[in-house]
Amino acid sequence: MSAGGLAIETRGLTKEFGRQKAVNSVDLAVPRGTVFGFLGPNGSGKTTTIRVLLGLAAASSGEVRLLDGDMPKDSRTALPRVGALVEGPAIYPFLSGRANLQRFDAADRHTSPATRNRRVDAALERVGLSHAAKKRAHAYSLGMKQRLGIANALLAPRDLLILDEPTNGLDPQGTREVRSLIRSLSEDGTTIFVSSHLLAEVEQMCTMIAVMSAGRLVAQGSLDALRDGGTVRVRVTTPDVTDARRVLTGLGLRPEPHGRDDVVAAELAVPGLLPEAVNAALVHADVRVRGFEASGASLEDRFVALTGEGFDVAG
Repeated sequence: MSAGGLAIETRGLTKEFGRQKAVNSVDLAVPRGTVFGFLGPNGSGKTTTIRVLLGLAAASSGEVRLLDGDMPKDSRTALPRVGALVEGPAIYPFLSGRANLQRFDAADRHTSPATRNRRVDAALERVGLSHAAKKRAHAYSLGMKQRLGIANALLAPRDLLILDEPTNGLDPQGTREVRSLIRSLSEDGTTIFVSSHLLAEVEQMCTMIAVMSAGRLVAQGSLDALRDGGTVRVRVTTPDVTDARRVLTGLGLRPEPHGRDDVVAAELAVPGLLPEAVNAALVHADVRVRGFEASGASLEDRFVALTGEGFDVAG
C-alpha cells in the first residue's frame, strides 16, 4: 500500500469474533494534518477498529499502515509517535495529576528519567491543568480527567493522536474544554483521529469524516462533500396548491403528502433539474408563488440515510 500523505490507511480491514464481523472490510484513508472524525452509532465497530489500529487487537484479515509503518510489523517505530486515549483515561484517583503523569511517563521505556519533570510540566501546561497539578485526581471534574488523559498521550512528541469518544459523558463546559484543546493541537500540526457517536461534536471539530454502520464503512470524505451528496428539497408557498402540485408532477417530481394548506414540497430528484427551473415553471403556469425555498438534506438526514439509525445530536 502507498501512504500518499496519509497518517492512517487500511485496506480490507476485518475483525471477526467467532462468526460475527465486528469490522468488515474497512478501507480508511486519514490525511496528515487533519482532524478526522470517525463517526457511527454505538456498536458500529469504531472502538474495535481503533484497537486494531493500535495493535491492541489483531486483525482477522486486511492491512494497516500507521505513519508509514506496516502494522503490527513496524509497531516499535510507529507507536511511539502515536498518542491515544481509548475507552476513557486510566487515572489513579488518589494521586495528583502530576503524580499520575509521572507514573505514566515512567512506564514508557522510550523516555529518559532525567527529563521527566520537564515533560510532565509541559503536558500539564498544554492541556491547561498546571493550576491543578497538585490536586488529587478524584477531585477533578470529568472534563479535567479527560484533559489529563490527553496530557498522558502528549508526554512525548506525537505525530498522531487517536481519541475514542473524548467528550463522552462530559457536561457542556467539559465538552468545550476538550473541543478547544483538540483544535489547538490540530493548529500545531498534529493529525487527530476522533471517534464519536455525537454528530454535533464531529461537525464542530472535524473537516474530514468516515461513517461506520454495523461494522462497515458507509461514507468517507469531507463534511462538505457529504452534505452535497444529499437530495435538494424545494418548498413552495402558494394559494394555488393544486396547480403547484400539477406543475411539480409534470416536471417529474413527487409532491409530498399535504402538510400546510398553502405549502407544496418535493425532493428535487430529477437529474439536471435546477431549483430556478422549477420556480420558472411555476410562474409560467400562473401559479402565485409567495415563497420558494431550496435546501439540501441536513447532515443528520444524511447520516440516518447512510446508517438506517439516528445519531445523538449532542449527547
